[in-house]
Amino acid sequence: MANSRKDLKGNTLFRGEHQRKSDKRYMYIYTDPIGRKKYIYADNLLELRRKEDKLKKDQLDGLDIYAAGLATINSTYDRYISTRIDLKDSTQSNYEYTYERYVRDDFGKKKLVDVKYSDVLQFYTFLHSERHLSFSTIESVDGLLHPTFELAVRDDIIRKNPTEGAKRELAKRLPKTETERQALTPEQQKAFMEYVAMSPVYYHWWPLFTVLLGTGMRIGECTGLRWQDIDLKEGWIDVNHTLSYYPQKGSRTSKLRISTPKTKAGCRIIPMMDAVKEAFQFEKENQLAGKGYNQTVVDGYSGFIFQNKYGSVMSAASVNKAIKRIYNDYNHEEEIDAVREDREPIILPHFTCHYLRRTFATRLCEVEDNPKVIQAVMGHRQISTTYEIYADSSDRRNKESINKLAAKLNGVF
Repeated sequence: MANSRKDLKGNTLFRGEHQRKSDKRYMYIYTDPIGRKKYIYADNLLELRRKEDKLKKDQLDGLDIYAAGLATINSTYDRYISTRIDLKDSTQSNYEYTYERYVRDDFGKKKLVDVKYSDVLQFYTFLHSERHLSFSTIESVDGLLHPTFELAVRDDIIRKNPTEGAKRELAKRLPKTETERQALTPEQQKAFMEYVAMSPVYYHWWPLFTVLLGTGMRIGECTGLRWQDIDLKEGWIDVNHTLSYYPQKGSRTSKLRISTPKTKAGCRIIPMMDAVKEAFQFEKENQLAGKGYNQTVVDGYSGFIFQNKYGSVMSAASVNKAIKRIYNDYNHEEEIDAVREDREPIILPHFTCHYLRRTFATRLCEVEDNPKVIQAVMGHRQISTTYEIYADSSDRRNKESINKLAAKLNGVF
């Protein structure tokens, strides 16, 4: 029989147990379900074995509960998300934020096998009616629950995925204006930009909004732009990373991170139209004459173009707050002006910075017939996303064409 291994005190060590000579600490080495080596450390052998016992119990409990159909949605989601080793930190953080805020403390406590289609539909309806979530946010929740239940289906814990069709059914019951992805009309876009440019309060936002509406970049791509990412002489923008805030685990604070695009389509060169070039030049001259360049450093990236009043980078939240203040002030003034001038007011909808990306895409679809070109400029991973926007734009153009024809044929019928 082979000699058993012993620690420095002569105690027999079981399989997987070791004592390091460097600091005399004990460790236990084991392999997790996907084949990765893991380590547990302790200052003495008794403490190490307590940790081993707890680990083995947790492993058995987790497997037995899941296999016996006693798992909750929460535990199954945790099981699912642990397999997503492909996720970038920013995506992982967004998933965690969405699940923790809207699912875990309520719906997530239900037993997986007890959940029916009607329960999911009722939950989505509750999120919309009682918690006042937008349809797009509910889509994000569904994007986490659907694969969670799908995992249980593939593991033969349940036979059908109860989330199947629930989001689609909710969409049927909501007004079309809530479920379709909106864009500003040309008249609204013109009114918004003219108001910002002429406002003594909001004019400093003009460069950012011009770039967003003139490139269709995602907000994190735009706020993360550095001077080295643009070429004013040649007239192009190199989109190669995203700036985002994400909540830190176990903390109420958020941290700035730079991430590269999830797909190759996200990295792209966008040609610079004259208005966009003018906006960059305006921003550069303003910084030279005033508060100076942005000094923020995030994950080794520096030289960011846009900055807030504190000289730091901008966040999507701060941009959305500014947009809300602008459309509220504009609408108030526009209603007064319209009454005085005896005309119909051009009212701006309640919208966010993502609306501006959608607006650019819609304008592009109105002048470009090749969806592949639109896909490349927008950085869409799937052509289906591009076709959806193109179809919406075509519907509007078709209606305008019929209206023009009707006006021309007025009196003929």
